[in-house]
Amino acid sequence: MRVTASVDAARRQASRRSRQDRDSRRAFQAAISYHRQGRLPEAARLYEAVLRTSSDHRDSLHNLGLIRLQQGNAAEAAMLFRRALERGPKSFDAHMNLGDALAALQRHQEAIAEYRRALAIKPDCADAYNNIGIALQQLNCHDEAIAHYEKAVALDPVHLKAHNNLGTGLKMLGRIEQAQCALERAIASTPREAQARFYRQLSDCKRFAADDPQLAAMEALAEDVASLAEEQQIDLHFAMGKALAGINEYQRSFAHLLKGNALKRRQFAYDEPASLAVFDRIRAVFTPELLRNKQSFGDPSPVPVFVLGMPRSGTTLVEQILASHPKIFGAGERQAFGAAAARLNRADATYPETIAAATGKQLRQIGERYLAVVRASAPAVERIVDKMPANYLYAGLIHLALPNARIIHTRRDPVDTCLSCFSILFTGDQRFSYELGELGRYYVAYEKLMDHWRSMLPQGLMIEVQYEEVVADLEGQARRILAHCGLAWDDSCLAFHKGSRAVQTASAAQVRQPIYRSSIGRWLPYKAMLGPLLEALGVE
Repeated sequence: MRVTASVDAARRQASRRSRQDRDSRRAFQAAISYHRQGRLPEAARLYEAVLRTSSDHRDSLHNLGLIRLQQGNAAEAAMLFRRALERGPKSFDAHMNLGDALAALQRHQEAIAEYRRALAIKPDCADAYNNIGIALQQLNCHDEAIAHYEKAVALDPVHLKAHNNLGTGLKMLGRIEQAQCALERAIASTPREAQARFYRQLSDCKRFAADDPQLAAMEALAEDVASLAEEQQIDLHFAMGKALAGINEYQRSFAHLLKGNALKRRQFAYDEPASLAVFDRIRAVFTPELLRNKQSFGDPSPVPVFVLGMPRSGTTLVEQILASHPKIFGAGERQAFGAAAARLNRADATYPETIAAATGKQLRQIGERYLAVVRASAPAVERIVDKMPANYLYAGLIHLALPNARIIHTRRDPVDTCLSCFSILFTGDQRFSYELGELGRYYVAYEKLMDHWRSMLPQGLMIEVQYEEVVADLEGQARRILAHCGLAWDDSCLAFHKGSRAVQTASAAQVRQPIYRSSIGRWLPYKAMLGPLLEALGVE
């Protein structure tokens, strides 16, 4: 009797297992179908259903990891890819995707290790070399990064991202002629419909002559611009805007800038009232009473120097002057301060309102966390320069969290600043800069905030550096800037353009040149075309 019962139970169990296997296969196939259609939530639910019955289903683990990575949850994606690798350690795709997840988490050394494991499986993979180059660049290993981009291009002569990264990396290091050659090779080796990105990069580091064959090639491409994908159209319009301005074809230049900016502007939603309201909220929170009650709690380190101001106002120039000093490290544009402040955010409140309730301990922690991040790049120097322009949103909080930090506010003629913004296709999130009226109104709101900081912050904490004055008297202004940072003069600051450090901003090519005056009054030839901007700025 017991034997018969055991056999029946085994048969029922086998039948259930067979049904579960059948259901899992169907669920997995349906998940694949949804995944290919881009219906990620439905696909994710089905992958999860498969894993509830078969927790070691490797392909479900891997594919669910892809979805989580695409949804921005890199931490869960990394965990899923690791579990998939435990069930199939020779998987090239899982190693590559785990590398991508780790890179998204800023764990670049670990990402490189995964890309190298992928290369051990597929040694001729250009993507892996390109991804290693990106990670190395994030670790400030720029020469090694360039070597990996070159390897990627050698393996795949039409690898667009590797070509782009190679040109950008060379330009960042000030190797402008090499960058030009690399970009010209990219143009020659890639299909016509993919060349616009490289023309835009080339226009950043080359001044075209009117009879330049490459300018003629760009103009021929522009005649059929509608045949290009939208991103390529945007790149080409910005490239033409820059190239034509260089030969004084201002009307044609601006026509391309208008088209490129309009195409870019329609790619995203920009809530202008909410964006401008942030400035009002900051002024409302940072009152004299708040600054008085919350001072003296922050980290007392004198190491940080914040160079802030509108984009294209001279922040890169000032940083490059400072970073030429042997006791200063130029950290570039760091998100670290905003990230440290964001740790106070709650479900019901974000910056700036969170600062009103912040304790002295919390303010000190903001300073300590920021210092820990930037100190990791340069543990021994006396000063570290952070030139994130938008730190103007945090000037009051910088004073509370780092009371001995110094702030340098860069300024430039408002119309020159705004026109320069309008002429650049930013890599970061500068949504205010792609429509002339919006750009002008944003600038006015920014200026009001800076007026507020001038009236609120203690004397000597922040100095104003006017771009035009730096051009007129480089040594005088450089000495003033260094004195503000508490450091003795060093002649190397006058040779800022000869520095070998990487510059990762839109001004990478410009700061490799000696000081020049041609950017002053740049807007005047465009005056008749800048109506909405001039009206917003109140300029006649």
